[in-house]
Formats: sequence, C-alpha cells, structure tokens
Amino acid sequence: MTIQYQQQDGELQVFLSGELGHHEAISLMARLSALVEDHLPARMVLDLSGLEFMDSSGIAVVVQTARKCQSCGGTLTVAGTPPQAQKVLTCAGIHRLVDIR
Repeated sequence: MTIQYQQQDGELQVFLSGELGHHEAISLMARLSALVEDHLPARMVLDLSGLEFMDSSGIAVVVQTARKCQSCGGTLTVAGTPPQAQKVLTCAGIHRLVDIR
C-alpha cells in the first residue's frame, strides 16, 4: 500500500495504490487520522484509483476517516473508485455517509 498526498486551498487529496486488506487497513486508518489532524482540511478527497484490491476492511477505513474529518470540521469525498472496490462500498451503503465520485 502506497499513500501520497497533497494539500491545496483547504483540500487534502490522498492517493492510495496497491492492495487494501485487513493488514493494510490498520496502519492506513492511523495514517489517515494523523493526516486529518495535521492538516485539518475543510475537505479530504480519498482517491482510490490506484487500488488493485479492496476487501471489506476498506469500509472501516472510509467510515473512520469520514468520522475523523467530521470531528475536525471537514468532509470526506471518495473518488476514482475501481469497480471491485465500488461494489464493496455500494453493498455497505457508504454513499449515505460520504460523497462518492
């Protein structure tokens, strides 16, 4: 799992690539939480276009990150979701919690 990010005009863009399974999710949640605390973005965009695989652990990553953003006064948008990951998020009803582009 690779994480890259950039901040511009109050928006924090985070780009994920590789595989997002249980093992990666634990460290990823901590890393994303730290990024939100460090940058306090008005909006965070979590770009999943580089993911090769995501299981249900990705749901926990999105939910926890959305809650962290909200607690810091921001919002979360999920973008670039590959078809396999989109199925996982859709089945969980994540679209009711965050904006998915």
